[in-house]
Amino acid sequence: MRLVFATVALALLGAAAPALAQEAITPLVDAAWVKEHSGKDNVVIIDIRDKVAETELGDKPYLANAVVAPYATAGWRTEVQGIPGMLPPVENLAKLIGDLGIDNDDHVVIVPWGTDSTEFGGATRVYWTFKYLGHEEVSILDGGWRQYDAAGGERVAEAAKPEAATFTVSLNDKIRATTADVEAALKAGTKLIDGRPTEQYEGKSKSPIVRAEGTLPGAVNIKHSDFYSAENAEYATPETIKALSEAVGLAKDQENIVFCNTGHWASVAWFGLSEILGNKNTRMYDGSMAEWASDPARPLEDKTGS
Repeated sequence: MRLVFATVALALLGAAAPALAQEAITPLVDAAWVKEHSGKDNVVIIDIRDKVAETELGDKPYLANAVVAPYATAGWRTEVQGIPGMLPPVENLAKLIGDLGIDNDDHVVIVPWGTDSTEFGGATRVYWTFKYLGHEEVSILDGGWRQYDAAGGERVAEAAKPEAATFTVSLNDKIRATTADVEAALKAGTKLIDGRPTEQYEGKSKSPIVRAEGTLPGAVNIKHSDFYSAENAEYATPETIKALSEAVGLAKDQENIVFCNTGHWASVAWFGLSEILGNKNTRMYDGSMAEWASDPARPLEDKTGS
């Protein structure tokens, strides 16, 4: 079980000391944790699964006590100046979160389908968004719905109806990289990590939303799929992530910026490096290659050798 519990104060000399049975909040929780804590005060489960109504889950397709905010349609990302997948205005995000009944005292748990690393990236991107907005009490259900359903989690016919709350933002700019930050990183020699598939990293193919093939000059590649097992519906262990990090020459706590096409796959890598491995010098470039390559004056590196 991944969850870590805080130490409980012991009674001294027979006197009953106050119990400090508060749980430490971890980046990942398992299905057993969700089953136990669902519906408790100050715990909000967010179901971000897309197209639930189009599945064959029968008349009970929702998690008990969970509010619904689909990743693709709820407003977690938007187009900004022609660049897709960017952060919406902060006030929009604060309203979205508040309307889900979440305030700053709540422990938020995000639930994706858990299908594969691409789909799981919705959870890591929403997690990153909460962290960027200054909310530390956030976790992801490892394996998502796949693990929840396999563990016999309670299913219901309708999603929970939240009562709107006030969510206050305190931006954490340390985890977000802008285009200007990437330009400075290139000059400084900061480690740049491309989370896209190898073919896109090498320039053999590209996403249709990116103007040209190639990667950031000097970037190394850790594929997003290396961080999540589609077969087992499970995020990578710290040991696996440490090996991936070392394989590209990223030292412990070394400053780095992760990117992809739109800051979706990159969030999978950011979550692994920053939250699971603990390298808090990891930033994510949410504009990624869609924003970078939109200006032909910005340099690209072709790894094909052509």
